[in-house]
Amino acid sequence: MSINEILYNIQDLSVEFHTRVGILGAVDHASLDIRRGEVLGLVGESGCGKSTLGKALMRMIEEPGKITSGKLLFDNIDILALDDSRMRELRGSRISMVFQDPMTSLNPVQRVVDHITEAIQVHQSYVTDKEARARAANLVDRLGISHDRLDDYPHHLSGGMRQRVMIGLALALRADLVIADEATTSLDVIVEAQFLDLLRELRNEFDLTILLITHNMGIVAELADRVAVMYAGRLVELAEVNQLFSNPKHPYTEGLLRAVPNIQLDEGELYKMAGSPPDLVRPPSGCRFHPRCPKVMEICSQVDPIFKSIAPNRMVNCWLYQEVPDEKLWVGGSTQ
Repeated sequence: MSINEILYNIQDLSVEFHTRVGILGAVDHASLDIRRGEVLGLVGESGCGKSTLGKALMRMIEEPGKITSGKLLFDNIDILALDDSRMRELRGSRISMVFQDPMTSLNPVQRVVDHITEAIQVHQSYVTDKEARARAANLVDRLGISHDRLDDYPHHLSGGMRQRVMIGLALALRADLVIADEATTSLDVIVEAQFLDLLRELRNEFDLTILLITHNMGIVAELADRVAVMYAGRLVELAEVNQLFSNPKHPYTEGLLRAVPNIQLDEGELYKMAGSPPDLVRPPSGCRFHPRCPKVMEICSQVDPIFKSIAPNRMVNCWLYQEVPDEKLWVGGSTQ
């Protein structure tokens, strides 16, 4: 199987939330491919739309949110065309999500075994209770939890063990795509390291495809094959992980990487990007990063750049890498 085979094709995806103060564009015309067998990191500051994009891939956007445009093709299945029943079958069996806080995702009055056996039997009704329990025991053993803990409740487990249970739910039906949404945020550094080792092992063993949503660039450097960078609802850069870390192209990506603590640097003060992310109800015109950009040009504040390829496996949304049209064609915010 080639890692270049596309498992999930996201085309021109937009998600809006209708609020009392106006329409908030959480994801703005995002286009992205997730390749079968890869770990794709999705990074950016809090509020940039990462989690919203991940939930949209599972069609889990709830009111007042709505997918307003785009096409979602999972293994050539048109996700947005499925009825609710068919979509429920797909969730868990082929696409699973590991959420940030397992304590709020696991049912506090259900035992660990109930969570896993229910996931199995909802999608595979022919599996008996005994068979489902045996599969659950085998699964938690492989995740490093003694099967003696199957009858425990979530509050009996440590944070790391609860997160492993969440992974177990994602693996119970051998899902093709696992979306890990800030899955290490609630873990201490030792448990986080164990969790990352486990993800690496499971990826190799089960040939998982993982969308790793995180603000932690260190985790991305360790696990990801490619990285997509998101800012204010828009994708601004996509590159292989080594390319991105060694030679970031978008000024926002450069700022993110400079802000990562590095004990090998002599700088006494940690770099802080100027400004703050914009209000997505009233985003700035043109490139949304231009109010904070150290390399801003006149056109940046008036006309949107295009998210386009600048090299093999390299896409950037920035006027620094696109031909700027004659000023007469774009003055006033239009290229017409």
